[in-house]
Amino acid sequence: MGTVLAQLPVRTPSVDWTGLLPVLLPAAGALVLLMVRSLVPSRLMPEMVDAVWTFAVAVAGLVSVVVLWQRDADIEAFGGQLVMDRIALFVAAVVLGSVALAAPTLPRYCRRVEVASAELCVLALLAAAGAVVMAGAADLIVLFLGLETMSIAAYVMAALNLRRLESLEAGLKYFVLGAFSTAFLLFGIALVYGATGTTNLDGIAGYLDTYIVLRDGMLLAGLAMLLVGLGFKVAAAPFHAWAPDTYVGAPTPVTALMASAVKAAGFAALIRVFVEALGTRADDWRPAVFALACATLAVGSVLAAVQSDAKRILAYSSISHAGFILVGVQAASDEGVAAVLFYLAAYAVIAVGSFTVVAVLSGQRDDRTGLDTLAGLGAGRPALALGLTILLLAQAGVPFTSGFVAKFSVIAAAVEARSYWLAVVAMVSAVVAAFAYLRMVVAMYFRDPGDEADTAEQASKPAIGIGAGAVIVVAVLLTVAMGVVPGVLESLSSTAAGL
Repeated sequence: MGTVLAQLPVRTPSVDWTGLLPVLLPAAGALVLLMVRSLVPSRLMPEMVDAVWTFAVAVAGLVSVVVLWQRDADIEAFGGQLVMDRIALFVAAVVLGSVALAAPTLPRYCRRVEVASAELCVLALLAAAGAVVMAGAADLIVLFLGLETMSIAAYVMAALNLRRLESLEAGLKYFVLGAFSTAFLLFGIALVYGATGTTNLDGIAGYLDTYIVLRDGMLLAGLAMLLVGLGFKVAAAPFHAWAPDTYVGAPTPVTALMASAVKAAGFAALIRVFVEALGTRADDWRPAVFALACATLAVGSVLAAVQSDAKRILAYSSISHAGFILVGVQAASDEGVAAVLFYLAAYAVIAVGSFTVVAVLSGQRDDRTGLDTLAGLGAGRPALALGLTILLLAQAGVPFTSGFVAKFSVIAAAVEARSYWLAVVAMVSAVVAAFAYLRMVVAMYFRDPGDEADTAEQASKPAIGIGAGAVIVVAVLLTVAMGVVPGVLESLSSTAAGL
């Protein structure tokens, strides 16, 4: 018997390991940093090393994305369950670029707020690895594994500031509601499997193209639950309740990563599942996404306009931007996908730059984020105020910024898909949200710092630092460049979408 078994051929799925470098590099980088930090005494390894290593790993991942982009064929691994195609590579570049852009801010911030930099860097790299897996998932089970890898790391990062109860509350709230949404996602996967007989996204698409699904109720229920689970990850209303408190309570660099990398991975999953795998049933899910987009735009813009905390304004602003991206998803077309990808790249840069400015101003406990903190910034720190102003104008969609091109692209995709009312809601929402950004600009240039205590606090704030200063400058330059000369990014996003 043993001889017979020994003669049987062993079939293992072929793996192109070089094609998986965007996943392997951040995962291996996190493990190496964790091992080195556990063996080397802290006094022999300054915090700067953690950030430099994280930046280097993220840049190496970006280089691998550029190299893989030159290949003509898609890269499949593990029996086609993970695919590094153009969409996956584009989103991987957004995720790794967000990590690389946020890394230089970590040493000074972690030292000031007394957050463990090694743990933060390890978790950021692990979250990036999970996000890239989500972007390249060609199977619902792989999608779930990538989502959980990213989410668990994000839960812990949100609660890393042990000096603030708000941070612990943010981590707990994010974890509890995240686990609840995961249950919906798993139920959705089970129901879709029951209706189609497979969890492979290409298999689902092929099945729906070939057969008429008799158990239509099971499939529709599965779609609804998948939309709920993924809607939570992108903070779409009414599944956004976790986002404002979590964004405010989490360490500010973590908030920047959540608004950029985590959001990009969530929307990549939405594109994979709904636009690609379930494109033939678009008439079933587009009305639901239409409603989600309208609700998200309204909630994000209106509530952002009435906040008195800069970080909370940016949190609700992130919800509003999720609504704009949902406008592109709802179009269910290649043009819509290209607009979504452009928006994800543009907003990632804006989000990291904006939250970096807030991190600089947030004080020793990372809790001075009210509009009072911005008062007099235009006179006291004109360069910093100018940088934040440009980033806020980009979020408002002012011409000659990347935000304007991004908003125009998703609205144009909605119009082409004949979703005229959704385009109108998006334009009105942009006007309402602009009021929130203008409140921050007015606070910087037209409000006095306040009483003597506030003035003393303003004067005692730490210096910007080389790392944070470089991040803000790069974010502003990229934001303006993508607005003035958007052709390069538009070409890349269109190529990724298959146009």
